Amino acid sequence: MPIAEDSVHQARTDLVRELRAHALVIGEVTLTSGRIAQYLVDVKRAILLPGGFRALAPLVAAAAREWGATAVGGMTMGADPIACAALAGGADAKAFFVRKEVKAHGLSRRIEGPLLTPEDRCLIVEDVVTTGGSTIKAIEAVRGEGLSVCGVLVVCDRLAGGAEAIQAAADGAPYRALTTIDDVYPERPDRA
Repeated sequence: MPIAEDSVHQARTDLVRELRAHALVIGEVTLTSGRIAQYLVDVKRAILLPGGFRALAPLVAAAAREWGATAVGGMTMGADPIACAALAGGADAKAFFVRKEVKAHGLSRRIEGPLLTPEDRCLIVEDVVTTGGSTIKAIEAVRGEGLSVCGVLVVCDRLAGGAEAIQAAADGAPYRALTTIDDVYPERPDRA
C-alpha cells in the first residue's frame, strides 16, 4: 500500500533531522574514495537508531513499490540497514547484500540473502554517495549475476559527481537521493 504524500514528506523531514543530529561529523576525514573532506555524513550512525530507521523504512519501501523492485540491496555495510528498512517498511521484496569479493568458503557467493532469479528487479541502495564507486560496483555485481537493476536509491548524496557516474552505469534505471548534503549540512564551508 502506497504511503500518503504528507507521510512521505514527514518521513523525509524526520530523516534529515536524524542525519543532522547523529550522522554529521565535522572535521578532516578520508572518504571511501580516498578524498580528504572537512566533514563526513556517517549515515549508519543515524539509521541504526530507532528514529532514523523509522524515518527511512517507509521511504525505501515506497521507492521499491514505485519502481516494482522485487529485491533490495547493495554493497555490504552501506546497503545492509537500508535493505532491512525496506522490509520493515512493508516492501514486498527480498533483501540482499553484495560482498566486495566472492566468499572463499561455504556457498562461495558474492550476493548474499535469498536466491535471486533473472525475473527479480533489483533496487540498488547505498547510504552515502560521493564518487559513486561502491554503488557502481554493486550494479556491476548484480548485472554480472544476470539480474536487472530497476533503480538506485541513496540516503545522502554529497553532490560530488557520484550521481552522474551512477546514472551512466545504471543505464537508464532511475536514480534518487532521499537527501543531499545541502539538506544535512547547509552551512558547510565548501558549499557552492
